[in-house]
Amino acid sequence: MIGYQYAVLRFVPAVEREEFVNIGVVVYAQMADHLSVEWLLRSDLVRALAPEVDLSEIETALASLRACAAGESAPGKPSIRSLGARFGWLVAPRSTAIQPGPVHGGLTDDPAAEARRLLDRLVG
Repeated sequence: MIGYQYAVLRFVPAVEREEFVNIGVVVYAQMADHLSVEWLLRSDLVRALAPEVDLSEIETALASLRACAAGESAPGKPSIRSLGARFGWLVAPRSTAIQPGPVHGGLTDDPAAEARRLLDRLVG
């Protein structure tokens, strides 16, 4: 079994209200050299909290987070070499419309499959 850590990504349209919708997950497994960002943008839930939101802007921000996880350069995102440091940056608290939740851990045989399972269970 491989140990992993994960955090749920949340869409928080009005930070001061502390209302959110789960929209993705970040999964990191050091022993498997795995770091991924998966998302499922449920427009019905997002629009329930923010009817005027531009969904394409959220998609662009999520794609930027995925690029960071993959080690690709992205506008406004740091270039970080190690997976552990990238995971730390991705799950660091922030006051933006997309925020990570607390970090949790678990065990799996397949971190990529676990990311999809977590996405289905916590977002879908």
